[in-house]
Amino acid sequence: MSYVSVAVIDDHPLMIEAISGLLTRASGFALVGVGTTANDIVDLCRRTQPQVAVVDLHMPGEVYSAIESAIKISPSTKIVAFTAANGVDSAIRALDAGASGYVLKGSSTKELIHAITSVHSGETYITQSFASRVISGLRDASLRREAAAAVILSIREQQIVRLLMNGRTNKEIAIAIKISEKTVKHYMTALMQKLQVRNRVEVVIAAQKFSDAQVPSNLHS
Repeated sequence: MSYVSVAVIDDHPLMIEAISGLLTRASGFALVGVGTTANDIVDLCRRTQPQVAVVDLHMPGEVYSAIESAIKISPSTKIVAFTAANGVDSAIRALDAGASGYVLKGSSTKELIHAITSVHSGETYITQSFASRVISGLRDASLRREAAAAVILSIREQQIVRLLMNGRTNKEIAIAIKISEKTVKHYMTALMQKLQVRNRVEVVIAAQKFSDAQVPSNLHS
C-alpha cells in the first residue's frame, strides 16, 4: 500500500499532537517529521522531502519566505497552510508564496484530510467558507482559476446556477429540473453558504466571477 508522506510544522505542541494523531488514525498517510519554526519548514523539506507539508502561518521566523524556499528545495512537496488566520490577505500571500492549500483551524478533521489528499493530487484547496473572497482578491489569473476550482459544486448546483444566470425564478427552476420549489430553496441556501454570499443576485455575481476566471467544467460546464 502506498502512503502520502506528511510533515507537520506548528509551534503549538497540542496542535502537532492532534494532527499527528489524525494522520496515524487515517489510512494512507505516513508522518515523516514535525517542526515548530519557519526554519523547520525548510529543514524538513530538505531532509525528508515530504509529499505534503502542513504548515502554520504564525510561527517564529519568516514563514512565507520559508514556504518559497522549501518548494525550491523540494519541488514535489505541496504546502497546506493550516492556520487560524482567516484574512484574505494572509491566504493570498500564502498562495503567492507557493502554498497549494489553505485550511482554517476551525475546519473539521475531515476537511484537513481532504485538503491533504487534494493538494497531493495536484489540486488547489481553500476552505470553502471564504474561498470566493480569496478568489476575488487574487490578481494572478492562473491562481484565480485554481482557487475557483476549489469551490466544487454538485451537478445539481451547477444546473441551478446556470438557470439563475438565465434569470429564472425558483418556480421556473423547479419546473425545469423537475424538483420541488422547496428543494430549490434548500439548494439556494447551500449555494449562498458555499459561495459566501447573501442572496440570489450575489450568487449570480459570484458565478460570473468564476466564469470570467475560465474555470473548466465547474460552474459553467
